[in-house]
Amino acid sequence: MRRIAHWIDSLNEKVGQLTAWLTVILVVLVCFEVGIGLFNRSLTWLTELEWHLFSLIFLIGAGYAFRHDRHVRVDLFYTHFSPKDKALVNLLGNLLLLIPWCIVIIWASIRYTHISFAMGEGSADPGGLPGRYLIKSAIGLGFVLLLLQAIAETIKAWDTYRGSSIQSK
Repeated sequence: MRRIAHWIDSLNEKVGQLTAWLTVILVVLVCFEVGIGLFNRSLTWLTELEWHLFSLIFLIGAGYAFRHDRHVRVDLFYTHFSPKDKALVNLLGNLLLLIPWCIVIIWASIRYTHISFAMGEGSADPGGLPGRYLIKSAIGLGFVLLLLQAIAETIKAWDTYRGSSIQSK
């Protein structure tokens, strides 16, 4: 089980590092768009590309953020818990909430993406990007990566709760 957790950690680490480069590209595009905006010009495809990149960063980077504990959490009580109690909260939260919801979203995104692909969905705006189904497929991919990381974190939480900790962060 530890090997599986380590493999998932490695996968999301690599994906996260690649996703970080999308942030650099997004910043360059936004600066370019601001620059052409000074000349009263705008490009629909550029604006759509920016929100596509933002979506990819958010969706594909979710597993990486979860791996590094950079997700949103309400730490009212959690910060004062012992490592074993934190592991129990993480274990139950992953098993009862995160993993089931990842599965639901993956399942729903399959049909959602398939319909978009079947109709060849593109931008509704003139000059917009074609192939909107490509960005819609990132929903499923992002939640698969998040699900995998949830499995890895569940394995680590179980080990911590049992008293043997995996140190892979």
